[in-house]
Amino acid sequence: MNFESVDWNKVWKDKRKNIPKKRYSNKYWNKRAPSFSAHAHKSKYAREFLSIIKPCANETVLDMGCGSGTLAIPLASKVKKITAVDFSENMLHHLRDYARKDNIKNIKIIKASWEDDWENAKIGTHDIAVASRSVAIDDLKKAINKLDKAAKKRVYISTVVGDGPHDRKIFEAIRREFITPIDYIYVVNLLYQMGINANVNYISDKYDRIYDSHEAAMNSFYWMLNELTPDEEIRLSGFLKKHLIRKDSKWVIDYKKEVKWAVIWWEKDSDN
Repeated sequence: MNFESVDWNKVWKDKRKNIPKKRYSNKYWNKRAPSFSAHAHKSKYAREFLSIIKPCANETVLDMGCGSGTLAIPLASKVKKITAVDFSENMLHHLRDYARKDNIKNIKIIKASWEDDWENAKIGTHDIAVASRSVAIDDLKKAINKLDKAAKKRVYISTVVGDGPHDRKIFEAIRREFITPIDYIYVVNLLYQMGINANVNYISDKYDRIYDSHEAAMNSFYWMLNELTPDEEIRLSGFLKKHLIRKDSKWVIDYKKEVKWAVIWWEKDSDN
């Protein structure tokens, strides 16, 4: 295969066809908002992402696909202003709550999506543009162009390395085919084809999965499995009974899951 002749945006689109569309719908993320939002902005991921950005006090930041403020909340005290954009009402509701509790005044919240007209949404231009784990869009090239246009200095995109947060053992346990997520290298290849020689940093985390109950553990895996058949429900329950152990009044999966993310970034030309 000739690397130069590959249309990497088309390859990305083709791989996206294997992903259930409802997983990236407004309804899906509204439902996930409560569990996804809990302490996300205090995570190792957020700390390491900020160490890569190295924000300055006089800079403005666009956080596209901001969720509940995983980056926006800890960034707020380090930059001049943040424009936080997401299409999930519930995610933005949690972001507002966090900002209010921490008395944060420099976050402008906009409800909009990648597909919307950013000019009409009044997203504007910023020193830095960030898309943290949020490029769940079919036309990646168009999304990159919009993000790049919104930045004056630097652009940061993060996405999965390998399996990311997905657990192959669970797919094997319920006897379902595992579809590998779209790896970060496709983003790097497309950027190269677009004339952008990007830098890549990695964030890796190996952690315990801790739950209040067997039911809570079951619920925590639905996001990656979508709808389960009755037989799959039984197999998942059996898997958890085998791998959940009691620890300090909580339930913990008896093996750690390592998750790796790639932070892909580039500097804009000085004349832009």
